[in-house]
Formats: sequence, C-alpha cells, structure tokens
Amino acid sequence: MSAERLPSLLIVEDDLALQKQLKWSLDRFESALASDAPSALLQFRRHNPAVVTMDLGLPPDQDSVTEGFSLLEKLIELDPSVKVIVLTGQNDQSNALRAIRLGAYDFLAKPVDPDQLALTVERAFRLHELQQENRRLQMQQHAEVLGGLVTRDPGMQRICRTVEKVAPTDATVLLLGESGTGKEVLAQGLHDASRRKGRFIAINCAAIPEALLESELFGYERGAFTGATKTTVGKIETANGGTLMLDEIGDLPMPLQAKLLRFLQERSIERLGGRQEIAVDVRIVGATHQNLKGLIADGRFREDLYYRLAEIVVEIPPLRERAGDAVLLVHAMLRRYASEMRRPVQALSDDAVRAIEAHAWPGNVRELQNLVKRASIMADGDRITAADLGLAVPEAAEGDAESLDLRTVRERAERAAVIAALSRTDGNMVKTAEMLGVSRPTLYDLINRLQIK
Repeated sequence: MSAERLPSLLIVEDDLALQKQLKWSLDRFESALASDAPSALLQFRRHNPAVVTMDLGLPPDQDSVTEGFSLLEKLIELDPSVKVIVLTGQNDQSNALRAIRLGAYDFLAKPVDPDQLALTVERAFRLHELQQENRRLQMQQHAEVLGGLVTRDPGMQRICRTVEKVAPTDATVLLLGESGTGKEVLAQGLHDASRRKGRFIAINCAAIPEALLESELFGYERGAFTGATKTTVGKIETANGGTLMLDEIGDLPMPLQAKLLRFLQERSIERLGGRQEIAVDVRIVGATHQNLKGLIADGRFREDLYYRLAEIVVEIPPLRERAGDAVLLVHAMLRRYASEMRRPVQALSDDAVRAIEAHAWPGNVRELQNLVKRASIMADGDRITAADLGLAVPEAAEGDAESLDLRTVRERAERAAVIAALSRTDGNMVKTAEMLGVSRPTLYDLINRLQIK
C-alpha cells in the first residue's frame, strides 16, 4: 500500500489518555480523533476514512454498549465499505460477535497490544484498497473499450453495450449521427474490443478529391497513371486484418460505391492498373451525418450498398439529447487539459454549469471541446465562468405544465436530479449525496433503481 495515498483513519475513544496512546501507536497513519458518537459522525463525514477503530462504551453511558452499536450501524449505513475495528473488554465476547454480525471488520480485546492493533489496521486498509480497486476495474470495463467516450446517458450506454456485443463479430457497422457526436470514437472502440490484430484506419470520403479517392482506397501499380512511379498500397489493403472506417460515406462518388460494393461481396480488391485480385480481411465501418435513405430516394446512393453496410446500424444521439453529458464532458476535458498544460484542475462556476446545461450544442462534442480548451487557456484564476466559455446564462424557466401521472413525474425528476448532481460533482458520490440531501446508501439505491451508470 502506498504511503502517499494512504486513506485516513478515525479513532473513536472517550478515554483521552488512551486516545493519545492509540494515535501514537498508529502514527504511520493519518488519524482523526473523536470522543463520542456525534463528533465521530462529524469526523467521518469530513474525512471519509477507510478504517475506524472504536470503543463500544461511549458517552453518555460508558458502561453500556448501546451508543457504540448505534454508532457502528450509522457508520456502516453511511459507507458500507468502511472497515470498523471494535475494541472490547476481555469478557465482551458476545458483544464482539454481535459487532461482527452488524458489519464490523474485526475486534480486539483491551488492553490492546500496539503491534497487533497496527497489523490489524494495516490489513483493514489493504482489504479496503483491494475492494475499491476491484470496484474501479468493474466500472472501467466500458471505459477500457471506449476510452474516449464519456457518458451517463442511458441511450449512449445502450450504444456502448451494442458495440461490445458486435465487436467480436465481423458484421459491417453503419454509424449515423450529427457531426461531432463521437462516431470515430465508437469506431475505434469497436476495433479495440474486437479480436482483430491489424490496424484501425480512418479515411474521410468528403475530404479527398474524387480523382484521388479511388487510388487512396484501392492503391495503384507502378505506371498506372502519370506520376505513379512506384506501387502503392491503398487504405483497404493497409487495414488488412484490422478495421477501416469510411467517414462521410454518403459523399462517396457513385463509381466508387460500385467498386466498394464489389469488395464487400468478394472480399478482394484490384489496385489501379493491376490485374491480380488481392484477398483482404478487413472490417468496414461506415459513418455519416446524412440521411442515406433520403440519398437513395434521390438516386445519389446505391440501395444495395446501403444494405451491405447496414448489417448493424447505430444511431448516435446529439449532445443536446444526452442528459447531463455536457457538464460531465467538461469536467473530463478540464482534467485532461490540466494534465497536458501541467496546471491545477479548474472548476466550473454555477453560472457556467447552468449555461452548459442550457446550450443546444449544434456542433456537439467538437464544439464543446473547442470552447472548453479556449476557456481553460484564457480564464483568469481557477474557476471557469459562462463568460469564459462565451455562453449566455439562462433565466429561470417556468414549470412544465405537461400532465403526467405522479409516479412518472417523480421518477423523471429523481433521474434528472441525480444525473445533474453527478455531473456537477464530477461523479463524486459523497458530494452528490450532500447536494441531493440523502445518505450515500440512499444514493446508491437511487442509482440502481433508476438504472443510472
């Protein structure tokens, strides 16, 4: 366990002399002290310790264990992961076992041997750290596959699960969404989660002139045209064994649509100027912001190619429809820019949060990224305001008069409040619970019931 990141320890003991002795024997830990239940709860909320040592006999009646057991139950309720080590008298075996049943980590009989206590505390810290790391790893399963994607929106989370299901297969995927919604991030995640050993290659079909796009995709042989002084491998062949993303595929010229369709059917290509067919194992991921069915109706996109590309269709919602994601993304971007620029992480002012939540974000995540990066550089001090972002602060909105049943209204309000609080606190569960005015166990129950991840 790293000493630099050692969680704090809370010592609850009404005997001040013994309290000092315990702190001295545990001087390798960062200790907070309390002599009764109210001060213990105050210190617990303030320091959020991973381990607590406590005597069951606490004021106002040190001869009774009632106050001690009540405090134990409250500590476990506030944080089920806390490790509580109960200190008991020599003849308190039954109370010690009761404490274990209530959730205590361990018990030691008084007078406590300092070395044994230190060893027990050290083990409690290690167990807590291992359990926390296990939780972090479980929560990061999606993040490892989709490392560039930050979301709490249920729709986006369903898309992430779709990507994870599709990734191990060879199905061709079509990503539909407005510009800046994260299509390339999803395509990269699809490749990373697959079994493919080759490279991930992305090409923007709208950014390359039509005269060059065919040679860029399929490659060419030496002498195929003027200036072709050597044989050059195309993007499709370069991505052999991997994934090729064709961004803005709706802008692909009709002649190349026919050639791409043939490749998807035959899984082989011919370079320009060549006569030999080359087998290529590559997964195609198409992406566009355009309405392909509308293009088909206008005769600008081949219907047979569409159905070849659309084995799996993923429609990505715009940022304005992803509740809480804008503020959440800003927090993530500010951390990244702070790391890149080697400066403290900047916080958001209240008016900045309101402005971010109210803005429509027509440019989606790309627009958000540009504003946040500029504000991070130009802002004075450690807080970013709405003015720094160049956004207007919205006025208080009138209540929605839509008629709905109370259960639906309550669930929607709870979901919106929890998502907004999680976004504003950057996922800090302690601060979120305080903002919502509930205990952490209640917050965890809300998150599970509302299926917020």
